[in-house]
Amino acid sequence: MDSPAVSPTPLQKTNETSVETKGEGRERFSSRLAFYFSAVGSAVGFGNVWRFPSLVFEYGGGAFFIPYLLALFLVGIPLLVLEISLGQHFQLGDVGCFGKIHERLRGVGLASIACGYMLVTYYSMLLAWTFNAFFASFRADNFWDQDEVSGTEAKEYFYQTIIGMDTLGDDLKPTRLVGMNVFYSLLTWVVIYFSVAYGLEATGKVTYVTMGFPLVILFVFLGRSLTLEGSGNGINEYIGESNWGIFSDHPEIWSRAVSQIFFSLGTTFGIMTAYGSHCKRNEPAFLNSCVVALSNSMFSFISGFAVFATLGHLAYLEGLDSVADLEYSSFGLVFGSWPVALGTLPGGQHWIRLFFIMLFMLGIDSAFSFMEAFLTVLHDTKLFHNVDRKRASLVLTACAFLLSTLYATDAGLIFLDSVDYYINFVIIFVGFVKCVAAGWVYKIETQIECLGPKIVFVYITTTFGSVLLACAMWFGVGN
Repeated sequence: MDSPAVSPTPLQKTNETSVETKGEGRERFSSRLAFYFSAVGSAVGFGNVWRFPSLVFEYGGGAFFIPYLLALFLVGIPLLVLEISLGQHFQLGDVGCFGKIHERLRGVGLASIACGYMLVTYYSMLLAWTFNAFFASFRADNFWDQDEVSGTEAKEYFYQTIIGMDTLGDDLKPTRLVGMNVFYSLLTWVVIYFSVAYGLEATGKVTYVTMGFPLVILFVFLGRSLTLEGSGNGINEYIGESNWGIFSDHPEIWSRAVSQIFFSLGTTFGIMTAYGSHCKRNEPAFLNSCVVALSNSMFSFISGFAVFATLGHLAYLEGLDSVADLEYSSFGLVFGSWPVALGTLPGGQHWIRLFFIMLFMLGIDSAFSFMEAFLTVLHDTKLFHNVDRKRASLVLTACAFLLSTLYATDAGLIFLDSVDYYINFVIIFVGFVKCVAAGWVYKIETQIECLGPKIVFVYITTTFGSVLLACAMWFGVGN
């Protein structure tokens, strides 16, 4: 059932440094479909085809779905409803929305934007590595020219050659900048710049391609993966077998599941607030949130089938009894599996190149959505309201490119994994503070008046219920 349309009644008057919030003259999505493609395109990215299967692989197979689904329905969707609703109501980005709740809460919005900006600096390097791998496939010494390539060889190729870790010492300290990755990082940021510099209408058109094309290719790859020998064993370990001891052996599975939802849905980064602010106030916020969240999780679920079917095939080729015996993790999980399987097709090199194109398209709309969130916040302030969008985009992308060079070193993946690990906890904290800011400071009576009782009480139940349930399971499993 759709939620009541968000009321245009102002929630609270404060002394603002932001521009008027009625929304006149604000850029709009051309249609609800354009919003869906932009929002789902932002949510669906590397996290769906790399991070989600990697977490399932690491945390007990099907057992991971319990914390993941609980996080989706009890934390992810309610928080997504909150962000899109606030954006629609106030017609502002994250900083302006929380400033409207209380002027001292602007820091909540700033924290989310800062997290997103920090994340996109290393997220862009994933795209740069994909660029590097794509163009390397056209060189005379093309790695994929070999008759047979094992998963281990493919993984080592990406680590040692593409990322440049061959010069890394035992102390894991960076020794050089990998020139090709610096160049492809620059190329990535040029693409991001042109994706956001010309306004929301151009961005919406880009997402029709960057979201639609990978979806078609995913089903093609899925069909191919399911025909490989050993794929059934991989699928069985994906959804048919579960390591229930993972809950007591690795209790961090709960935080990883929640952070995966936050990462994948794009919540706590100000993205969905920004996109919501470009919708009309009478749009069905609850319906839109559910469509975005469920589409994102369905893409992850289908990607998992393709990845685990491929892993089953690789285990079969290497004579291993289980997918768990494969020494894959993180970035190497996808880059050491799919290219190998696609290489068995007639014209395998072209399929591998198509795979790299799919990965880049999946990631690029997620990358420029982080910048869109930042640009929306800047545009909402009186100081930067009249600054030309192209100039603001240029400054933001140039600074982000310079920051991203840290990950273009031969220790780039080490830095990436370290920052990615700790930012998990930061975004969970930001999400919690957002809930407190909207639910506690803003007063429940005002919420019910403006949003309606159904959506408010559902949100309260799922938010606080998830905390109680997580605590009960945390201590209960241990006993």
